[in-house]
Amino acid sequence: MTERESEREPVLVILGPTGVGKSRVAYELARRLGDVEIISADARAIYKGMDVGTDKPPKEWRERVPHHLIDIKEPHERYSAMDFRRDALRLISDIRKRGGRPVVVGGSTLYLDALFGKLFEGPSADLALRAELQKRPLVELYEELKRVDPEAARRIHPNDRLRIVRALEVYRVTGRPISELQKRLPKPPFRFLKVGLTARRDVLYERIDRRVDEMMQKGLLEEVKALRPKVPKGSQAYKSNAYRELFLYLEGEIPSLEEAIRLIKKHTRGHARRQLIYFKRDPEIHWIDTTERAPEDVAEEILNLLQSRSRDCSKL
Repeated sequence: MTERESEREPVLVILGPTGVGKSRVAYELARRLGDVEIISADARAIYKGMDVGTDKPPKEWRERVPHHLIDIKEPHERYSAMDFRRDALRLISDIRKRGGRPVVVGGSTLYLDALFGKLFEGPSADLALRAELQKRPLVELYEELKRVDPEAARRIHPNDRLRIVRALEVYRVTGRPISELQKRLPKPPFRFLKVGLTARRDVLYERIDRRVDEMMQKGLLEEVKALRPKVPKGSQAYKSNAYRELFLYLEGEIPSLEEAIRLIKKHTRGHARRQLIYFKRDPEIHWIDTTERAPEDVAEEILNLLQSRSRDCSKL
């Protein structure tokens, strides 16, 4: 691909819920195209040592296809959505300059919102205020948000504690609604082609449950034991699905390993459901149902879509 062609062509983003098979499809697509470099948009894969529970792409995939923003932080370090935006935009530009094709892959809604220009770089986190808000019932927080920022309340799901707390934190710190501040968002320097992978709900849940069992067989509990001294309680890494439940089991808060595994499956299914609900609100996403399709077939459909969009771009 020439530099001129890459500038016209939108950046491909493969998104969707956890467990749907995004990484495998992206890898199959990269094998067909040959010039792909993958930028991970996974808020947990950034951490070193958190390998089994985040289901990172296998080492052999990463040796064949360049993967970025994986293993870039220690588990005790913070990494914000705006940090991801800056890094991802820089990588997209760098990859295109050397003649490659950047493909963003992941399901972190905050990371992707930041990339698409839907988040603004607001005030730094007020950890004391945030801890105070976190202790309050979610229903009470949402009612407060409806009073101080009804526009944000209409956009944020009542069960999305993370975004509700952040909206209230911004309002308390700045005295201004987050919805007002977000109207000044900078326009992203690139256009995006968003492809969402989905699956029938029962099939997706079955995949998630099976993947959790496979993680346990691959040594997830041993990985969590090794990480325990390195991960501060309450940190981003600590609160990650599959890690949080096993940390609590090791600390005696969850009575048995069987119960911890049951909770991992339950919480991961809930996370996938919330991701789907969130992504479905975006009318720009081209959806592909993976229920009865092999990753190779899905990759072929995305390739055809890319070629169609490239022809459209060439007419501009």
